[in-house]
Amino acid sequence: MCQVMPMQQRGEAVPVVAATEPEGFRAWVKARRHPVARVIYGGGLLVRNFRVPPVNVIHRPLYALDRTVRAAFGEILRILWYTPLFQSRLERHAQGLRVWGGIPLIVGDLKLSFGRDCGISGQTTLLGRSAGERCPTLIVGDKCQIGWHNQIAVGTRVVLGNHVLMAANCSLLGYPGHPIDPIARAEGKSDTDDQIGDIVIEDNVWLATGVTVLAGVRIGRDTVVAAGSIVTRDLPPGVIAGGIPARPIKTLEEAGARRS
Repeated sequence: MCQVMPMQQRGEAVPVVAATEPEGFRAWVKARRHPVARVIYGGGLLVRNFRVPPVNVIHRPLYALDRTVRAAFGEILRILWYTPLFQSRLERHAQGLRVWGGIPLIVGDLKLSFGRDCGISGQTTLLGRSAGERCPTLIVGDKCQIGWHNQIAVGTRVVLGNHVLMAANCSLLGYPGHPIDPIARAEGKSDTDDQIGDIVIEDNVWLATGVTVLAGVRIGRDTVVAAGSIVTRDLPPGVIAGGIPARPIKTLEEAGARRS
């Protein structure tokens, strides 16, 4: 608690706060009713607003040095720490696997299989449904790239073909985690079997930033799904798709993207 004591200044009683608690002291300084509080407040503003002006001849080399050191240290961690630790969770060794920026978070029982020359960000979350009788399985083909802040929730099975690209903030949701029935949900029960489904992403598919794919969906080979789309039903091969829900917009031939 703050104690207010009278202090004589110019014939008037000026309140002085004996700040015995941090919150009381901060409030006293912010009020700035006392000369000391005003000095402390002004000093705090000076410290908070202080900036070191950049001197390019000095700071540009320092910036380059900082980036070089961080990149080198990141490579050392990738080679000696991130990749081998993640490899230990796989069903078999994945040749040429690159795990960068940390170690993916794995939640629940989950069988993991990766092909050769894949890359996965350490900011990825991999989840396995715990309510089913079968252990969920994630199968990733060759030369797939899984970018920043992606989420793969495996209900029964999620399959990525070869050369699949997942940009940042994508979600493959093979199960919702909660039942539709509100009473069951309030009781903390799990989702039901009719809510889950396999997700199959065929070869050469590109999921752009922020794409969400729901349970029971198959995306045909070579298809590109535009940023921010939500895929609720199967998409054919060889198209550019987008929207909520996602639908084919044009074929790759129409977009001039198909090589002869």
